[in-house]
This record gives sequence, structure tokens and C-alpha cells, in this order.
Amino acid sequence: MAEPAPQRRRGQVACGGLAWGPVWRLPRAETWGGEGNIAPTQGADSSGGTNHDSESREWVGQDSGGPISPGKGRNDHDSHGVENSHDVENSHGVENSRADASPDRQSRSWGPSPDQPGSHPDQPSPEATGPDQGATAALQVAISRAQAELEALAARLQDNDGAEAREILSFQLALLDDPSLAAPAFAALEQAQAPTAEAAWLAAMDAEIAPYLSDPDEHFRARASDLIDLRDRVSAQLRPGGPTPLQAMAKPAGTVLLADDLTPSQFLTLDWSGGGAIVLAAGSTASHVALLARSRAIPMLVGSGETPPDVRFACVDGEAGVVIFDPEPNTLAAFQERLDAREQRPEQTALPLDQPARTATGEAVTLLLNIDDPAQLRDLDARICDGIGLARSEFLFLASGAADPATGLPDEDTQTQVYRQLLGWANGRPVTVRTLDLGGDKPHPGQATTEIDPALGLRGLRLSLLHPEGFLIQLRALARAACGGDLRVLLPMVTLPQEFAAAAALLDQALTELEAAGVPCRRPALGVMLEVPAAALTAERFNADFYAIGSNDLSQYTLAAGRSHADLADLQRAGWPVVLELIGLCIKAAEHRGRPICLCGEAATDLGQLEDLLSTGLRAISVPPAHLATVRQVIGSHGT
Repeated sequence: MAEPAPQRRRGQVACGGLAWGPVWRLPRAETWGGEGNIAPTQGADSSGGTNHDSESREWVGQDSGGPISPGKGRNDHDSHGVENSHDVENSHGVENSRADASPDRQSRSWGPSPDQPGSHPDQPSPEATGPDQGATAALQVAISRAQAELEALAARLQDNDGAEAREILSFQLALLDDPSLAAPAFAALEQAQAPTAEAAWLAAMDAEIAPYLSDPDEHFRARASDLIDLRDRVSAQLRPGGPTPLQAMAKPAGTVLLADDLTPSQFLTLDWSGGGAIVLAAGSTASHVALLARSRAIPMLVGSGETPPDVRFACVDGEAGVVIFDPEPNTLAAFQERLDAREQRPEQTALPLDQPARTATGEAVTLLLNIDDPAQLRDLDARICDGIGLARSEFLFLASGAADPATGLPDEDTQTQVYRQLLGWANGRPVTVRTLDLGGDKPHPGQATTEIDPALGLRGLRLSLLHPEGFLIQLRALARAACGGDLRVLLPMVTLPQEFAAAAALLDQALTELEAAGVPCRRPALGVMLEVPAAALTAERFNADFYAIGSNDLSQYTLAAGRSHADLADLQRAGWPVVLELIGLCIKAAEHRGRPICLCGEAATDLGQLEDLLSTGLRAISVPPAHLATVRQVIGSHGT
């Protein structure tokens, strides 16, 4: 039998680390249930040896007549005291106000939506049965039973280091306890032509889920999986004798789970004690499942696209964001060497937390954090880093508090408080806040414009300058917060020095308005993000206080190759020297002007590219918390 050809897919890193093992596909929704309902997945039927043939197994459920064989995979995960961050909800209470977060709730009405995104694959057609008190009672009982299941699952986690899981289950319980969630379904059951209880519930939940799935903000989209989880849990209770999707599923130890997406309860019913990894065709790094994976050190990639149906084995590289299916023996051997090297190296957490990162020759390297949400800082010690190098302020759309009607953003006071919280956590270290990077594929609230080419349209600073009223609110809040620490403001998607000058003028205006009103304020350092080749080539012409290199967009704009396009991965890799040369020009421009420069893109988390960056003279990088330990290790060995 011919060996399957190796196949590579790129994805977003939801949890770093390395793992390899046979693949195990999550059963489809209609086959969920007890152990006897697990659908078989394809694998090899051999034993012994060291290559990917011999490590594979044929994983089958007990309904096939045989016990599940133990898996034989390997996994490893970096730890630096940062993986157990309890970022279940952000620090502004957004998750406690589902009705506020859900767009357009009041405009929905009950009805079948077979074409709606997120609709249930087996949604029954509503039958004209008339008002049925029995159906109403059945739905009430189903919701109560679903709540009891959640409570039982939470209780089971009490002694199992399940703080994050318990918070997520508490969030789901709060959703089920909210009468407005099921109100449309109960209203439908009171109609003269009433549907069945399950049809009413599914239609109501699909209407609730759809706006989340279509929301431009990733954090809102990620919450759809919680609603889908609840939808299916209650629906299962309404099917007499039907499968319960939340009974324990027997995932073989050490396997790499493949699925389109994964809900929190599916993750929690799987046994992760034997290690393994997760590769999702869709999914989100902001999802609750991603949080659970991080809390248990399970390497996880999302957004990798559909996987071929016949793959048997996978190597998951949570450092480079790559999964290799059916790798060749030499690839697997090299992967194993990396795992062995990790096990033998000294743990970085043994170093004093406040010891700076240094190269082998003793040069200090500033090591900063990228954050998407202040909740990521929860339970982190600020001493693990030198500050926050990139705080993406799009999280403001999740903040609770009074919103400005013109922009949809939290008002000035609310924003000021958020920025002060970041400074308080940093405890004297610098905090760089990137102004809103919206537009294109992340539409501005209230803006219905359709971009022909989103990546090259109204994005970042371009959009902020087009809507100065909202931009001034953010600038005033930043200037007020700057009184409390080393706050720096970073401008995204800048092309020309004139754009930077226009933003600087608006910052001057914001300061003038605050001073006239007697409000304490301070001018924060104003920097430019070098992610457009035109700006990178002319960096010295910007009158910026500091520079930040956005390697993600700089790479895709320089090479005309989208980072998420799996078929262009080889082009991205081959074109790296060109991007590196451009980055080198940026570093020289900053040195000539005597201004600090930092890189805050994925290139800093790719170990090979990080070595190249350090060789150019780059001495400040900003990475997600999950990558701190690995990056520190690479820095420490550089120059040997």
C-alpha cells in the first residue's frame, strides 16, 4: 500500500507547544453520545517501530466490538507561569450582559432558518400543532436538566484543577438562567400554529447564534460556540432515547484531535491526561476552548482549513503554527529531537522572574507582551516581562460601561479606566496601546461600507482619521491615563508621514481640550507601526517617538501573499529573506534617529526567524504570553 504524501497546513496558535500522534476525528454531532456512539476513524493497524506507520493505530468505538487501544503520541508545552491565565471573561464584565453583547436581539422573531449560519444539521420542521402546554413544560424540563448537567460537570471538576473550566460552566449556567434566552421559543409555543418544543428551541437559538457568527469582532464570534453548546445540550434532552452529546467520549491517549470546531463541553468530556493536541479547521484563539487548552497545556491550532479525509498521523508545531499530516520519517525524527531537547533543557521558570533576557554574549533584549484583552493578564506576574509592547485596543468593544452613540465605543471615562488598569498591572513598566485597527475585514461599528479589497482599503489610522470624533475620544482617554505611568500610543496601518502628522495634530487637540477643561493629562509617546512597505522604506521621515514593526502585515504586503493562505506557505517561507532585509532597514532608520524599535509580529515566535531577527541587531520583541518561555530560551542561546 502506497504511503500517504505529507501535507502541511498553517493555522493560528491558540496554545503553543509540540505534539505528535495518530489523528482522531471528533464524531459528528449526530453520533455524539455514550461510548457506544463513537464513530470509527481511520488509522494504521500496526505496532512497534519508530516511524509514523508504527505509531499509528486504528481507533474505534466500543460499538465496533473491541476496546479502544491506547494511543502512543508525544507532546510538550512550554511553561513560564503564564499558561494558567484565567482569561475566561474580560475584566470589564462583558460576559455578564449577554443581551447587551448580542446584536439586534429585540428584532428577532421565531421561525425556521434552514439557511442561517450555525443552524442545527437535524433541525426538524415546525409542525402546526397549536398551543401545547405539554411542549412548554417539556422545554422547561429540558432546560432544567441541562442546567443540572452543567452543575454536575462543574462539581466533577472541583478537585481537578478546573478553575477555568468552572468559570466557563458558570458562564453557560448564567446564560441558561437568563429568561430572555428561551423567551422566543416559549413565545413560539404559545402561537396558534405552534411548532414542536425542539423546533422552537432550535429556531430561537439559531437566531441568537447567527449574529455572533457574523460579528466582525473575533471575541464575539468566539462566544458562538458557548451558545451552540447550550443549544445542542437542551436539544438532546428533548429527544426521548436520543444521544446525549455530553456523555464521556473516549479519546485515545496521545492522539491529535481533528474537528471543524470544538465546544467547551466537548473539550471537558474528553480525557486529556494522556496528552495530545487539537487542530481545528475553524475555531478561534479567543474561544473558551482555546482558554481550556492553554490551562491544560494542550497544543492547539485553529483556522487550519479542512483536512484531507485519509490522513493518519500528525505533527503539531504550536511554535510555528503548522501541522504536518503523515510526515516522512526524517521529519518525524527531527520533531522528536526537538521534543527531547526541550525535556533536557533547564526550565526557564527557575530563573529569577525579574532577570532580563540576555543573549549568550550578555546583550540585554527587551521582552514585552502582546495582549488582545486585559483579561489575559489575570494571574500573571508583571515581572515575567519588560512591559506590554502591544495592547490591541479592539477589546474596547467588549468593555462594559456607557457607550458613545456616534462610535459604539465605551465613553472617555470608561476607556481611561481600562488604560489605567493596564498601567497598574505593569507597575512602572511601559504599556503600548495601539489605537483602533478597524476597517476592511473588521468593520467599524455603524459603518455599512463594503470594501472591494479589505486588506488595501480603509483600515487602521486611515479609518480613524476619517472619523476624528471617535478617534479624539480614544486620544483624550489615553492622554488622561498617561498621567499614571509610562503609556505609549501606537498608530496602525500608516503609509505616509502626512498621516502620522495628522494624528499628532489630533493628539495636540485632545490635550488642548483636556487642559482647557482642567482635566489632568500628559502627552504620551506617539509611535508608528511599520507594516506597510512604503512606511518601512521611509521610516526615517516619520517624526515618531518610537517604532514598532508589524511583521505580519509587512510580510503579506511585501510578498503579496496572505498569511492565512495554506497554499502560499512555501512562498512566505522562501520570501522571508526579503522581508528580513526590509526589517533591517527599519532598524537602521530607528538607530539613525536614536529612537527605540520593537517587533511585535508572528516572526518573533518562529524560532528560526527569531534567530535571524536577533542577527539583524533587533533587541526588543513583543510576543503573546504563551511564547515567553520559548523566546527567552532562543535569546539565551543566541550568539553561541
